[in-house]
Amino acid sequence: MFFVRTAGEGDLEAVRALLVQTWHATYDPIYGSERVTAITDSWHSIDALRRRLTRPNSEFLVADDGERIAGMAFAALDKDGTTVMLHQLYVLPAYQGHGIGGALLDEVLGDFPDAEAVRLEVEEQNSRAIAFYRTYGFEECGRTGDCGVAGSGVPALVFERPLLTAH
Repeated sequence: MFFVRTAGEGDLEAVRALLVQTWHATYDPIYGSERVTAITDSWHSIDALRRRLTRPNSEFLVADDGERIAGMAFAALDKDGTTVMLHQLYVLPAYQGHGIGGALLDEVLGDFPDAEAVRLEVEEQNSRAIAFYRTYGFEECGRTGDCGVAGSGVPALVFERPLLTAH
């Protein structure tokens, strides 16, 4: 059984390995192995992951069964504090469809009680991820040509859903 917990420094190597494996499995058919390697070397380096551990107004989570990390999520509040940006939610391919992604998403959705909405970007050819987010009430609200970081050149759909909070 996997438990969702806050990530720590000791998790970074396993999280990086998870991201590299998941990205190659998902995006090699779309972008090619070479481009995926370049993206993961930049976006998912140990230094990039380490910076997420200390980012203010954020949550960096892992799904851990005591032997392995099978999923991870990273989300942060935007500058005005009303929208949570779900930057990452990945589950190892062998563990997809077993509730780990849902457990990570549920934790993220509960970790920002004052936010009004949660937004994410997803590659438009990643139909499995799109179906997953639609199951959780996300709706497409736009597109970007620079998924992840400005200037990435990676197109994506933007999805959003309101957070049900009592204000």
